[in-house]
Amino acid sequence: MSDLYKLHGLNNSQVGRYGRQLITPGVGVAGQEALLAAKVLVVGAGGLGCPIAMYLAGAGVGTIGIVDYDTVEVGNLHRQIGHNELKEGHAKAVSLATACQQLNSSISVIPHTVTFTSDTALDLIARYDIVVDASDNVATRYLINDASVLANKILVSGSALKWDGQVTVYHYNNGPCYRCLFPVPPPAETVTRCSDGGVLGPIVGVIGSLQALEVIKIITNNSDGVLSGRLMLYDGLAGTFKTVKIRSRQPGCVVCGDNPTLTELIDYPQFCSSPYSDKSSKVDDRIEDELIMTCKQYKSILDTNKKHILLDVRPKNQFEICSLPNSTNIPIDELSRESSIKTIEELAINENEILPIYIVCRRGNKSQDAATILGNKLNSTEKSTNSFIIKHIRDGLTGWNEEIDPTFPLY
Repeated sequence: MSDLYKLHGLNNSQVGRYGRQLITPGVGVAGQEALLAAKVLVVGAGGLGCPIAMYLAGAGVGTIGIVDYDTVEVGNLHRQIGHNELKEGHAKAVSLATACQQLNSSISVIPHTVTFTSDTALDLIARYDIVVDASDNVATRYLINDASVLANKILVSGSALKWDGQVTVYHYNNGPCYRCLFPVPPPAETVTRCSDGGVLGPIVGVIGSLQALEVIKIITNNSDGVLSGRLMLYDGLAGTFKTVKIRSRQPGCVVCGDNPTLTELIDYPQFCSSPYSDKSSKVDDRIEDELIMTCKQYKSILDTNKKHILLDVRPKNQFEICSLPNSTNIPIDELSRESSIKTIEELAINENEILPIYIVCRRGNKSQDAATILGNKLNSTEKSTNSFIIKHIRDGLTGWNEEIDPTFPLY
């Protein structure tokens, strides 16, 4: 474009490429130039990170950093659409950066194949203007918040689970940070992860797109609509959006308050009692040794045809996916019902013989709780003189796949 025809710094290619944005009210030339000059860090290259990074790349954000230490897995492709089957086993940060670069070769996309930790966070954030939380766990969420506040960066936050999602913006124009709302993390056992509760691809697609939109609004100075001090809630099953006002910045907040006491990053996995990961992991035994059985021990019982009851306490929709032979499904949420206890008693009392009850779940977590519940119900002092043998199978069906039969389906 000849200088004769323009009053700005965009070239012909940029005008043609971003024309639909340029003519959008609230963007214009100034907004597009701001986008091209902006630097945005996306923490996470998964279900949220994919649409965030792709839409920011499409919009012409000049520099996009993508942080993720993990690799591409086929089991995640239903929602992580910035990757593909050919990238299985490749670094997610590199895979998504490549997809963004293929979409828009005129911008800079920088993959950071490191774990976002207290050791790496501040150095990474310092290079960018805006931080986007596309993580999947509580420890990283607190870390991103604290690091963003300490580095005085705006944080665009989103999360999704099952059919639902939410979006907000932290530390923007004297607005609240994450700790203003949640000063301390919830008990680890109350947090449902995607790997346990499930999530639909279009849900994270909606939330990630909304996060990208908030970034664009911030960069283009459309501040009136930025979700600071407000939380947008999306119910995908009902097809509804709702925006609610949230707590304002708290003067006593430990990180963004008037007299902050948290002035450096801490050990966040310890603080949250959970790791920097949403991945399934081994579950520690929390119950007495006499209530524990290994997968190999249970296999020997099957091999010798010893009579027993195998109780699977997973939700019914998971039981439908796969199960061990001759198992009975009573979800743990139904286990305290008198009707469930009666059913188990009828199964276990075989004429004059009381059959042992072995309990299995996905990874050996809920089965421990079930063993405690059943022990209290079946062997309480008010019960008959019957004494029930109750054991949970350590590591559950995941352990069965790893130790006994690798053909058993994992999900």
